[in-house]
Amino acid sequence: MIKDLSKLRNIGISAHIDSGKTTLTERILFYTRRIHAIHEVRGKDGVGAKMDSMELEKERGITIQSAATYCEWKGHFINIIDTPGHVDFTIEVERSLRVLDGAILVLCAVGGVQSQSVTVDRQMKRYNVPRIAFINKCDRTGADPFKVVEQLRTKLGHTPVLVQIPLGLESEHNGVVDLIRMKALTFEGPNGEEVVERDIPADLLPLAEEKREELLDTASLFSDELTEAILEDRVTEDLVHEAIRRGTLSLELTPVFLGSAYKNKAVQPLLDAVVRYLPSPPDIPNTALDLEGEEKEVPLQAAPDLPLVMLAFKLEVTRYGQLTYVRIYQGSIHKGSTIVNSRTGKVSKVGRLARMHADEMEDIESAAAGDIVALFGIDCASGDTFTDGSCKLSMSSIHVPEPVISLAVKPKDKKAEMNLSKALTRFTKEDPTFRTYLDEETGETIICGMGELHLDVYIERMRREYKADVETGQPKVAYRETITRRADFDYTHKKQTGGAGQFGRVAGFIEPLEEGDYEFVNQITGGVIPQEFIPSCDKGFQACLKKGSLAKCPVVGVRVTINDGATHPVDSSDLAFQQAAIGAFRQAYEKANPILMEPVMRVVVETPSEYQGAVLGTLNQRRGIIVSTAEDGNFSVIEAEVPLSEMFGYSTVLRSSTQGKAEFTMEFARYNPVPKGIAEEIIRQRQKEE
Repeated sequence: MIKDLSKLRNIGISAHIDSGKTTLTERILFYTRRIHAIHEVRGKDGVGAKMDSMELEKERGITIQSAATYCEWKGHFINIIDTPGHVDFTIEVERSLRVLDGAILVLCAVGGVQSQSVTVDRQMKRYNVPRIAFINKCDRTGADPFKVVEQLRTKLGHTPVLVQIPLGLESEHNGVVDLIRMKALTFEGPNGEEVVERDIPADLLPLAEEKREELLDTASLFSDELTEAILEDRVTEDLVHEAIRRGTLSLELTPVFLGSAYKNKAVQPLLDAVVRYLPSPPDIPNTALDLEGEEKEVPLQAAPDLPLVMLAFKLEVTRYGQLTYVRIYQGSIHKGSTIVNSRTGKVSKVGRLARMHADEMEDIESAAAGDIVALFGIDCASGDTFTDGSCKLSMSSIHVPEPVISLAVKPKDKKAEMNLSKALTRFTKEDPTFRTYLDEETGETIICGMGELHLDVYIERMRREYKADVETGQPKVAYRETITRRADFDYTHKKQTGGAGQFGRVAGFIEPLEEGDYEFVNQITGGVIPQEFIPSCDKGFQACLKKGSLAKCPVVGVRVTINDGATHPVDSSDLAFQQAAIGAFRQAYEKANPILMEPVMRVVVETPSEYQGAVLGTLNQRRGIIVSTAEDGNFSVIEAEVPLSEMFGYSTVLRSSTQGKAEFTMEFARYNPVPKGIAEEIIRQRQKEE
């Protein structure tokens, strides 16, 4: 158990695809002696990086699942989570940042602030995670860390401050200049493990002095003592470190570090920065909701002797049972102790407690507040809160984006059908953005996810891990229906079949709702509909939202108001008012001029400037609206909004029109109305399928 919490750090490593997150984690593990040999991502030696333990990750050279590990550096204990960069696996970043205290935002010295850097930064802001920036790949041709610092300021709205400047760039990059100690650091030895300190080369001294001035100016905003020390010319290293730490914790300052993880340059000073500037668990205020006290916010303290509160943020179903990753916010947990799930009230016994090191685990006896550990054999869902039963508290859950793309999967034979069902049960439990359901009309199993790559990875995992041979159908877009004007209804449901009949009358109107999917407004006065039947009306209206009459798609953006009705002393019942509400909704829906809505994606294409025209052409052909184009040296970044239905197969088209040199990312932006001609075609197709 970690006794001194000020020496504990929980950090995440997040960035755009291919910025070097996993490579950086591999080097951190090597320098902290957690691993004794360095292996590369997409390993040529057949081993692959430690944190990419899944076969698919090694083959594709991308991170698919976030992986947790821990290490020690200069007497400090660091829990690290390496997260994926691809937008399709955004939930992995989301749930990791929810439980972390600090983060390293990795940026490429050539690519700078890219589309996914913006998304990751937005997620960090959502959970108030202090971060330091690491500009990686300073050894690559075209590296320009000063340009990246400027982009941090303009594109992400940070206040970045360079704590180091590079000692040479591109092929000549061999270290950094520390602006606080005013020393040049180079990294010798076969794996850069020896940090050699020397004087700053004369040609770099003017730049180093200029950047040190900027560093002191910015840092002094967070410390009056440092301001006084600057005026009296008695600046000490400790004063500068303290000021930078304050600025970082307040999220108003981003210290910037440089290096090249792949070439083993400047990873050790970054580890020093993690220990110096990123918060320990007591530095971050956390609250829970009191389920017995009207969900009032209760502050939590990172103390091991208080009642236990911990959050399950990630599940993995292994061949030995369910592995649950938890972050302990308060109290402590021991092997054999009992814990209570706040959501279900279910009591469980902790049979096995472990620390994770990628896919390996190390059994431990106990863990305390501030730590991230894993439990074995506890049945729960992602986002559940556990306590020791002495209090009834719940942590706020994780933001889960809605899936935007679906695919029909069909098992090839009986054996595959059994295995498919096992695979789907496991994957939906592990990943909240992966959903599955059975289409009652077509009898097909539909899987939904965040993008083509997301579903592609899961289908590949079904084949490999479960031997479930499946055929896939054409991807389907999750269309929605909505109404565009107000329409009144007045509907009476009457049914007489020997004995008691059914009677219920509801009247009111439906109208478009700006924010949200559905709202029910009760304006009944004088008890014309008794209070006990109001929820039945609501239930009836909600039943109609599952399928609209246009294209049998879910209905969103509707406010239903009921203001009149009638009952019968004998024949009125819950069922009668549910049926009356269903009839009333159908009556008004046609009059409310329903339209079809489609998901529109924010697409960012990065391409060499010579292909800019060709790329714009490919986006225009797909009903894309160009939002912005920016040229950056020989590269262009094009941002557009394109309907998802037009984006299938886009990667192939983009590759062929740019000789494979362009890449793109896309994420869900919003729902927009479908143009009339296309909507008619979709409706005709859906009716044909019916």
